[in-house]
This record gives sequence, structure tokens and C-alpha cells, in this order.
Amino acid sequence: MFKADDYRLRLKALSETLDEAAYALDIEHQKVRRSEILAEQQKEEVWNNLELSAKLGRELSVIENKISVVEDSRKAINDALEIINLIEETGEEELVTELNEMLQSAEEEIEQTRIRALLRGKYDVSNALLSLHSGAGGTEACDWTSMLYRMYCRYCESMNFKVFELDREAGDEAGIKRVDFRVEGVNAYGFLKAEMGVHRLVRISPFDSNKRRHTSFASLEVMPQVEDNDEIQIDDKEIRIDIYHSGGAGGQNVNKVATAVRITHFPTGIVVQCQNERSQLQNKEMCFEMLKAKLLEKKILERQAEDSALKGDVKKIEWGSQIRSYVFCPYTLVKDHRTGYENGNVQAVMDGDIQGFIIDYLKKV
Repeated sequence: MFKADDYRLRLKALSETLDEAAYALDIEHQKVRRSEILAEQQKEEVWNNLELSAKLGRELSVIENKISVVEDSRKAINDALEIINLIEETGEEELVTELNEMLQSAEEEIEQTRIRALLRGKYDVSNALLSLHSGAGGTEACDWTSMLYRMYCRYCESMNFKVFELDREAGDEAGIKRVDFRVEGVNAYGFLKAEMGVHRLVRISPFDSNKRRHTSFASLEVMPQVEDNDEIQIDDKEIRIDIYHSGGAGGQNVNKVATAVRITHFPTGIVVQCQNERSQLQNKEMCFEMLKAKLLEKKILERQAEDSALKGDVKKIEWGSQIRSYVFCPYTLVKDHRTGYENGNVQAVMDGDIQGFIIDYLKKV
């Protein structure tokens, strides 16, 4: 039996959540700012300034994305309310299936809007520059780094982000030692910044003929890509620029001309390099963007440390430093007369399952 009041209560809750998200996104002010940008784009001085025009275009795109998401969600709520009224008037309960689908879609969209409303950091809306490094584990760690790279590429694809590989260093036998890539999209840095840290993998090694369990580590750096940032000033005396031939496959220009660029920043010891662009100038520009992003991230972390928001030292890419563990191997249990456990396999997917098992085991001991 169709209960219209129950559906109206769901819509009311969704509408309240959407109102809170719209308030957090400051939609009313965003609409005013959109009108201001549209007026500025009509000015002749903006037409003649490509850099300013591109900057205004990027800002307008972000604002329109926020406004359209909220307006689409409101339209979905109103459409669902109309269907509820229609079912009440006509008694056509076969429309309930369509109504449920609309509500589920609206709930998902509004939840995404609520999450975006939480991303209000200064650089959350920016593109992201990511760098993956293999750690303890040798060939296993290089293979784990390549797995993480594929995982983040698929995640970005699901979020409609664009991924551009900037530089890569292959492993000696398999996988990747290091890979730098750029993720372009609204709130790319906001969504990915929580992934920064050490990632640990436990699995039966495909490189071990004895099929033993191995633990591997890889670290991920996440930095915002901010253009025209006055906070970061790079003195030419503090850097060294090295030019060298790009590695890997390439055309005649790549093979004959030294196009790859490496920049070393002496005060911090930061080294960035890029070789995936076709020209030396493009690689050099990308290197400077990466260097600015790394210096900006360093400044952000220093501010957080000063405000006691960030605690602890920089962690090594090894035991005890991981922010997340991925456990893919079965655990073989030896029979113990004190506990009664017998030989067998327990599939542990997350660390929480393993910890629960260990606690239970220790209680019996």
C-alpha cells in the first residue's frame, strides 16, 4: 500500500540536507559573483588579456558547477513530489517503482553535494599533483606502486577527473619505482588530499616461488596545483636546472634532443623532474608548477604544525607508518590445544578483521 506521507517525510529530510549544503556552498553569493564575472568578460581589457580571461573562465566554471548541482537536486525533489501527488490522485501505484528510483538518485546526488560542501579549504577546489614512491619491499614495492597508480587512475575516471602522467621511473624487474601525475577536475585536491601518506600491502607474492607472504610499502604525496600564487617565490639562485635526454619510447625529437628537465631546490632539497612533454620548454614549465606545489604543500604543513593541527614527524615508508593497510592474503592458523583453533584459512580483508581475530585469540590464550 502506497503511503504518501512516508515519501513526503523523505523528501523533507532531503530538502533540509540540500538547504544546509547550499548554505555551506554560499550559493546566493556565488550567483552574484557569476553575474560579476559575466559582466567582466564583456570588457575589452579582459579580451586582450589571455591570462586574465582564462582565470575568469576557470572561476566561472567552478561557480556554475556548484549552482547547477544544487539546482538539479532541487528539480529532482520537486519532480518526485509531483509524482507523489499524481499517485495520490490517480491511484496508479505502478509509478511507485519510478518514484523509488528517482528518490535513490536524488539521495545520491544530494549526498555528493553535501560532501562537496565540506571541501571548503583554501585549495580544495584546485587540481592536484600526485607523486607515488615505492618503499620497503624491493620488486614487491614497485609492483605495489603500479597497482596503486592504476587504482587512483580508475578512481579519477569514476569521478570524471582527467589524469596526465608527468614522469615515471620503472622498476628494475617489474612495476614502478616512482610516478608523478596531475589530476584535473573540480575539487580534485579536496578529494585526494586525505590519501597522502604510506600505504601497506600484505599478500602472497607472485614473485616468490615458495608462495610466501610479503609486505610492501608505497608513499603518496598530494599537492594542490595553484596558478598565480604570490605566496611562493622562487629565487633563481636557489635552484639548479638540469637538462637531459628523456628515457623510454619517443619520436625523433625526443630521441635526438635533450627535452627532459630536472630542477633542484637547494634550501629544501626538493627535486622535481618531467620528461613526458614533447618540448623542453613545456617540461620546464611543468617542473616549476610541481616545485611550487611542493613548496606550497610544505608551507601548509608548517602552518598546521604551528597551529597544533598536525602532529608527529614525517614518516618513513616502512612498518608502523602506514595510513591504510590492504591485506589480500589468507592467514594459516596452527592448531593450539589452549584455544582449539585448527589449520585453516581466514580471509582477512581489512586490518579491523585481523585485529578482531587477534583479540579473540589472546582472550582464549
